[in-house]
Amino acid sequence: MTNKNFQKNIFWQKYSITRTKREKKNGHKSIVLWFTGLSGSGKSTIANFLEEILFKNGIYTYLLDGDNIRSGLCSDLGFSIVDRKENIRRLGEVVKLMLDTGMIILVSVISPYRDQREMICNMLGKKNFIEIFIDTPIHICEKRDPKKLYKKAHLGEIYDFTGVQSMYEVPDKPDIHIDGTNSLEENSKKIINMLYNIKIISFLN
Repeated sequence: MTNKNFQKNIFWQKYSITRTKREKKNGHKSIVLWFTGLSGSGKSTIANFLEEILFKNGIYTYLLDGDNIRSGLCSDLGFSIVDRKENIRRLGEVVKLMLDTGMIILVSVISPYRDQREMICNMLGKKNFIEIFIDTPIHICEKRDPKKLYKKAHLGEIYDFTGVQSMYEVPDKPDIHIDGTNSLEENSKKIINMLYNIKIISFLN
């Protein structure tokens, strides 16, 4: 009851500088590129490579990584289903605010459950959300294992790890389906082409 009474006394503050004005000044529209996939699939590597290309071409971007978010904003959360959902919810609220900056926001996070990703899509609005599935076979992810997490999970040193003790629900109809074994150049080009096609960006050298 206290929380409901508190919410009644909160009013959304409107600003003179709007998202539309920022997009016009930036020369491109704002969008969220949501990279989902197993640990080791290449999400962060592809997102980072793509951001470098966009940044070099004068496009305003920001990359949010799941581990970085868990190091601060969500450092109090574990890996239970409930905590995972809250982790994604908090991240979604941050991204929702960042959309207003007129930037292209790249988000690299496992987000293993379909309902989590659907929650974010509904929170942001479909026109603001591009789901990018990095499809990499788990045996390749385990072979890469850059953070040695699969090894620790198999040894029982960590629990609730996606792909070992916890499931990953493959997106039914991702906006972009990326083969995580292809080159960074090829995968980035595929995403850039979509940004062109839906008129988010109109220039690139």
